[in-house]
Amino acid sequence: MLNNPDNRPEAAPASEEDTLRESVAKTKKVRVKKIRTGPSLIGRLIGLVGVVAVLALVAGFLGALKYSNLFLAPETESREVVVTIPEGAGPARIGEALEEAGVIRSAKAFVWTIRVKNRLKKNKPVVLKAGEMALDPSKPVWDTIDLIAKGNYKVYPFTVPEGRNMYEIAGLIEAAGLGRGPDFLALCRDKGFIESLGLKADTLEGYLFPETYSFPKGTPLTTVVKTMTDTFFKVWAKYAEEAKSKGWSRQTVVTLASIVEKETGAPKERPVIAGVFWNRLEQGMKLQTDPTIVYGLLPDNYSGNITRKDIENPHPYNTYHIPGLPPGPIANPGEAAIQAVIRPEVVPYLYFVSKNDGTHQFSRTLAEHNKAVNQFQRGQKAPARGARR
Repeated sequence: MLNNPDNRPEAAPASEEDTLRESVAKTKKVRVKKIRTGPSLIGRLIGLVGVVAVLALVAGFLGALKYSNLFLAPETESREVVVTIPEGAGPARIGEALEEAGVIRSAKAFVWTIRVKNRLKKNKPVVLKAGEMALDPSKPVWDTIDLIAKGNYKVYPFTVPEGRNMYEIAGLIEAAGLGRGPDFLALCRDKGFIESLGLKADTLEGYLFPETYSFPKGTPLTTVVKTMTDTFFKVWAKYAEEAKSKGWSRQTVVTLASIVEKETGAPKERPVIAGVFWNRLEQGMKLQTDPTIVYGLLPDNYSGNITRKDIENPHPYNTYHIPGLPPGPIANPGEAAIQAVIRPEVVPYLYFVSKNDGTHQFSRTLAEHNKAVNQFQRGQKAPARGARR
């Protein structure tokens, strides 16, 4: 045996058939790799839409960054800026006026904001009012729109001091630019208008309550007058039942209160003077008070001083001639005078005379009164206030 140390039998040469089988077997063991195909058309479309959406969001965000400051307040410090909104003006024109006045940053932002508000509240669209608006540049555009829609008008104070009569108030009305004095006086005498206010009187004298009011320009005179009488009714409501329990009508109280208001400017004297007048009325004495003479001469026949001729003039308001109270109030009293008449101080006095310092000397008897007149009024051109006899 040649070169076969293990004594193993030598393999027979492989036949062609065996070689073919071995080749097939090896082929079966090889793994076939799958070929990947590209994305479908739908997938590609979805991907494209996503990319576009992202780009749109980015663009919107960048646009918001660019334009968001146009909606913000143009100033940080609060102050009043008066802007006149023309009657019938549209949002674009109003926005331009506001931008020019420095109240908003952008007229376009103003219009855009209104559109958004109208979309959000379809049942209640924004209605912008006309007139002089008091606005604030420290507020953002949406707050400015709300102020205009609400009617945040610029108002002007108008003060009626206590004791002024309707002729004096007519002058104040005209000076304040609220209307013509003659038109105001015509309203004060208009019987139909007076009745519509809930009053039964010849004029509104006494019921134009002294107070500080605030009205925007263009306020109708009827509104001004009604505001004043409404204020009177609110005050009168505090005392109506008390007056009724004492048997005093509203007209009686207001008429006497107007006289008390004109007789003294010293608050502590009002209840005392009211007590004097009630004493005289209860005893059937004439009031003999100078302010009633003056009122009867208004508006054209009072020279500034009461003369002997004025005292002897028997007009309906001359309490030196008529018994009791005059036909109506001679001025518009404040609450303190009304309260003084309803809650007078119980005093023994029947007379008083001015001491020329804003206060009065009160007397029980005519003799005491004459002595006080000589003391305080000697050499005075104007007659002494209070009863003469």
